[in-house]
Amino acid sequence: MTSVITSLIEYVVNLIILVIKDFNYPGIFFLMFLEGLLLPIPSEVIMAFSGYLALSNQLPTFLGIPAYVLALIAGSVGNAVGASAAYAIGYYGGRPAILRFGKYVKLDERTLSITEKWFEKYGAISVFLTRLVPVFRTFISIPAGLARMNFWKFFTLTLIGAVIWDSILIYLGFLLGKDWKSILGGFNDYTYAALAVAFLVLIYVYMKLRKKNPSSNPN
Repeated sequence: MTSVITSLIEYVVNLIILVIKDFNYPGIFFLMFLEGLLLPIPSEVIMAFSGYLALSNQLPTFLGIPAYVLALIAGSVGNAVGASAAYAIGYYGGRPAILRFGKYVKLDERTLSITEKWFEKYGAISVFLTRLVPVFRTFISIPAGLARMNFWKFFTLTLIGAVIWDSILIYLGFLLGKDWKSILGGFNDYTYAALAVAFLVLIYVYMKLRKKNPSSNPN
């Protein structure tokens, strides 16, 4: 079982690496968009690897802006946009529809109830606070939408939280260098289960992107 999990992690990590290497900042934006949209694609891998690439000068600069800043912008904005889409699902879909389809992204009634209680207890600030908590950081968008929270307040708090979270991960990628994959040691049982779904999602996404950009080759 351990060997299967290890192989699964390697597949997912390698797919994330390919997307980022092939598409640079649009790839980072898109992967973080998917994570914000509740798909179980680990931001830890996306942003830590981006930090390592920025450190080793493997990401391009633009108008003199450092690569790590561009990676931070792409990742944080992508995550906030994806979270906004999840907010819209909560706003327009309602609780029954969310529980019906949430199982496909590991969002069950217990997880939804916990995030709802967080939102009820702490209000708008919970949108910011949970952005710094693994697992619940993405799911808080749903209760915010259900509660009809002001969208621009939601987006602002989400973006601020995403910037802080992504900055930490980019810094860890800088700090760990070639050993950036050691961040995987902090993965929990949820992450292992989520990786199975992420593996299938990333294969589909990567193949679609490759078809649209056939001249792109891995570095």
